[in-house]
Amino acid sequence: MNELLDWILDTVQSVDPVLRTVLAGIGIMLETSVLIGLIVPGDTVVIVASTAIENGTQYVAMLVTVIFGALLGETVGFVLGRWFGPRIQHSRLGRRIGEANWQRAQRYLDRRGGPAVFISRFLPVLHSLVPLTVGMSTMSYRRFLAWTAPACAIWAAAYTTVGWVAAGSYRELSRELHWAGYVFVAVIAVFLVVVWIAKKLILRSEARHLEADAALGDAVAGDATPVDELANETAVSEGEASPCTTEGPESRA
Repeated sequence: MNELLDWILDTVQSVDPVLRTVLAGIGIMLETSVLIGLIVPGDTVVIVASTAIENGTQYVAMLVTVIFGALLGETVGFVLGRWFGPRIQHSRLGRRIGEANWQRAQRYLDRRGGPAVFISRFLPVLHSLVPLTVGMSTMSYRRFLAWTAPACAIWAAAYTTVGWVAAGSYRELSRELHWAGYVFVAVIAVFLVVVWIAKKLILRSEARHLEADAALGDAVAGDATPVDELANETAVSEGEASPCTTEGPESRA
């Protein structure tokens, strides 16, 4: 195990520090823009690149670059949504995502406003659809940035720190323990499990919130949609992990 990990970590570390830092920034930029995040594992790129960090200076450089890349990707998605949102939504890719997902995104953002932008950064699918959906809404870019920037910073700090600490701890332990590789794998595995559980809890919490808001909205509007049907729709949205977004009344003020 140690020999294999040494080879992997040494290979990553052999890449020029500036290049691997830039690649991490590009990876996360692609993940958060133009729906490419549905297929580009930006979080994996960041955590792998972070295992090669050698000192505090490289850590800060990686952290700043990843945050900037995430914000740049979110900005690109927002701008494209504002300029070409309907075209993208009705394009071949947009149709593959599904009209139901686009509508669910708009309802979610309409009812949650700014918090939906913050929360979506930590959720699958949603983190790629939200910037486009917000761009199609009336939410200003300044307000959008105010909500997404802290989320990007938290996300970047978590992945960058775990990659750096896990690899650094392994390098120290591997000199004395032949099973140090298992410690490294365990640290990464525990982190990923915690992230997965956190996403599930957030999805469950937001699904319940959306269900309550939808029921209230239907009652006020006199909508004849059965409550059971609404519950089924919410259950599906939680299972697909893809509620998406637009602007809420509070953000139009």
